[in-house]
Amino acid sequence: MKTVIETILMATALLLLLCSCGSKDPEGTSVPGTADPAGEGTALPEGAYSETQDDITVTLSTDKLSYEAGEEVHYVLTIENARKNWTVSGKRFTYSNKGLVPASDGSMPNEFSNIRTGETVTLEGTLTGGTPEAAGNAPQAGADNVTFRPYVQITYGGEEAMVRAVLNLKLVQVVQSFGENAKSPKTVTVHDPAIFRDFDGTYYVFGTHITAASSKDLFDWKQEDAMFRGALSKDTIAQIRQWHMDKTSGDWFGYLWAPDIIYNPVMEKYCIYLSADGDDWKSNIVLLTSDAVTGPYEYAGSVVYGGFDQDTWTQTDAPQVLGTDALPERYLTNGVGNRKWGDRFPNCIDACVFFDDDGNLRMSYGSWSGGIFLLELDEETGLRDYTVSYETNKHSDAYFGSLIAGGSYASGEASYIQKIGDYYWLFISYGGLEARGGYNVRVFRSEDPKGPYIDALGNGAYYDTWSQNFNQSVGVRLFGAYKWRSMTNGQVAQGHNSAFVDEDGKAYIVFHTRTTNGSEGHYVKVHQLFVNKEGWLVAAPYLTDGETLKEDGYPVSEVAGDYEVILHRLNVDYENLGVNHTEEISLREDGTVTGAYEGSWSLESGTPYITLEIGGETYSGVALKMEIEGSSVETMVFTALGQGNQLTLWGSRSVDEE
Repeated sequence: MKTVIETILMATALLLLLCSCGSKDPEGTSVPGTADPAGEGTALPEGAYSETQDDITVTLSTDKLSYEAGEEVHYVLTIENARKNWTVSGKRFTYSNKGLVPASDGSMPNEFSNIRTGETVTLEGTLTGGTPEAAGNAPQAGADNVTFRPYVQITYGGEEAMVRAVLNLKLVQVVQSFGENAKSPKTVTVHDPAIFRDFDGTYYVFGTHITAASSKDLFDWKQEDAMFRGALSKDTIAQIRQWHMDKTSGDWFGYLWAPDIIYNPVMEKYCIYLSADGDDWKSNIVLLTSDAVTGPYEYAGSVVYGGFDQDTWTQTDAPQVLGTDALPERYLTNGVGNRKWGDRFPNCIDACVFFDDDGNLRMSYGSWSGGIFLLELDEETGLRDYTVSYETNKHSDAYFGSLIAGGSYASGEASYIQKIGDYYWLFISYGGLEARGGYNVRVFRSEDPKGPYIDALGNGAYYDTWSQNFNQSVGVRLFGAYKWRSMTNGQVAQGHNSAFVDEDGKAYIVFHTRTTNGSEGHYVKVHQLFVNKEGWLVAAPYLTDGETLKEDGYPVSEVAGDYEVILHRLNVDYENLGVNHTEEISLREDGTVTGAYEGSWSLESGTPYITLEIGGETYSGVALKMEIEGSSVETMVFTALGQGNQLTLWGSRSVDEE
């Protein structure tokens, strides 16, 4: 298999050589033979200083420690790259000196080549006394940068001086190339994809702005926007608009968001629950029905309305539900007129409709604002069940139903409830949906479809006070921003998912993802879901392509080996498109783990379960074989959840490279 094609290399590096009277360093005090207070390096004898970060070592040395006035100062700067599968990317840099100048033209080299794994670059230069110009450019920040500040304190002309380098290096991961073994899925653009499997085995996803796609295998997809948009007649569109339309939406479908689709066997109809989004929370969820998944769809009614006030509430079903001719005061105190609707009530979008084990039809909905609510629907009509009533209290409202998650304007939208194994699983997307918004999926579970829903640490899904929860540990995050070495760009802002259990019992999560390519482009991905030994969901590390979990597991000898792993840390710099990169470990046959993490690992005989004890944490999951994303090359992988930190750990056994 051919390997190692580098991505475009971009770098900045600044070498700052300072000579200053007195012993005061600009960032602290230092003397020869001691550590720099601004760095993590270790001073070496005879005018040398070396520092290592992320397996990159930078060393600065001078030929001696004391110089006569007018004497040349000879320095050597070396950059050694021992980081596997990474390149140190550099380009021309500038000097900025105090008290020293180049001994001659070209005596201070100002560029270095890209440094591959195992390579070292050495720069040698000479300086002498003088009055240089003021400082030059400062180091530039950027993703995967690492900064070094090696220094050597010397005596020049009887006075203390310092030679110091400041380098801001760009680290670029080498992209793995598979040559003839490369394989890419046919992707489609469907935002907020809701999955549905028709009776003939065809899979469909329906999404925001009346987009759709179909697939026979969950891997290769076909765009079906024209089919979906053509399934809505002008009369149906006009009926959807009866309540409200966002005036800034542009196209007729610009305000139509996040449909969910089911087949209702009682009605013998395909039912799409579509969000008609509007300003000032004036949104509603409408039901469209058809005799075929491809349409045409007819307007059947509105399930729930939001953003009503004294003048508009009679246009809704609120009087019927509440049994009163006067709008209750709480809808005015927390009203659209004073911009407090979201303090307590939901934005009526993002429906998820499902049948529970008892045959009850339910709908979760809501976005940020007042949180995620649950209503019971009428199986005969697909609309609200008017025979079911709800209390009005902190976590319930007589009109909007039961609050099951979120609230207080904490982020949380795109709820999706799916029964997998013994539990109902509540999926929610936290963060802003843009590439730099920190979008990510969280999961909670309950034995009752009505909740309460909790995560693996026992945290509930409610937010009774506002919290900036994008990167918090509440809710199991199945995956975050990450980049496998087989990917040219990292994956970010994955979210607004659906989930389903196929006829063969395999469970899947379906979502849209953005990348680190600098755009807001997105596409649909499908990953298989598994249940670990403790009964919690874990997601496969690569997109699905027909893999199957081997229920009786594998022997230790077949799982042991060198792995690339991704720990899905919560504190990702999403605003700068930060991602979790791969690290290297070895699972040895003696049960030890070495490399970036050390500890132990084990398999439970006769099962697919794997346990890793590393970094003081226990990760519990499953091992299986999958094709590496972007290729047809199969390898052993694992996915596991931390029992104490509920972080996801992915592993993919390294493949031979030519």
